[in-house]
Amino acid sequence: MSAPVLIFDLETVPDIEGARRLHDFEGLADHEVAEAMFALRRVQTGSEFLKHPLHRIVSIGVLYQGGDALKLSAFGREGEDGQTPSEAELLRQFFDVIDKRTPQLVSWNGGGFDLPVLHYRALVNGVQAPRYWEQGNDDREFRYNNYLSRFHWRHVDLMDVLAGFQGRAVTSLDMMASLLGFPGKLGMDGSKVWPAWRDGRQAEIHDYVEHDVLNTYLVWLRFEYMRGNLTDAALASRQQQLAEYLEGSGAAHHREFLDAWQPAGTDT
Repeated sequence: MSAPVLIFDLETVPDIEGARRLHDFEGLADHEVAEAMFALRRVQTGSEFLKHPLHRIVSIGVLYQGGDALKLSAFGREGEDGQTPSEAELLRQFFDVIDKRTPQLVSWNGGGFDLPVLHYRALVNGVQAPRYWEQGNDDREFRYNNYLSRFHWRHVDLMDVLAGFQGRAVTSLDMMASLLGFPGKLGMDGSKVWPAWRDGRQAEIHDYVEHDVLNTYLVWLRFEYMRGNLTDAALASRQQQLAEYLEGSGAAHHREFLDAWQPAGTDT
């Protein structure tokens, strides 16, 4: 894997202000607006899952791996100044990595959820992403391999690819990761993100998105091994690199993930 890889995942909450603009929700508290949004979707579709443009991004989990470099982050955590970045800043941070590094993007259901949400929210927030939207006009290499085509490899949606691009064959990241012996979900899941955000437990959301990114990365390594892009030794080396990174970070949620994983060949 010579090209750098960026594993990513989003966590979102209802776009309260957007809903106020679209509907007559003035005078309602934020939690009341959210409940009204969910109720409206239940009436329309039988599900509370909101339309993609109404998902406000509050955390973007990313794992960057390039050569000997490995870095795991959740864009959205409070900065050293104690301020929480805006949604626009999260988007700028994410697309800035693409503009500077042109990594291969890897996701689980990114084509069905994460990328459309990124598109809509970048439009809402006025965020530019020229490298991401490149299709060969300025860089000929993007003509037949860009981030936008479902069947190109500059973005790999593992869920879509492993299902053979058949919707009836898809499975969850939690199931696939657990089948492979990886931690999977560790208490939090997507249905708990809005209650956690509403109750001021933002740190739990950022920890959760990093766990999902870690699971996705481990599945990606096995996928690359299956394709013949990693040898036995290279796979073990990448896993060991990740284990050492988690061990050395000192973060409690990284320790939790490592304890639930315990890769072969580690003694931590």
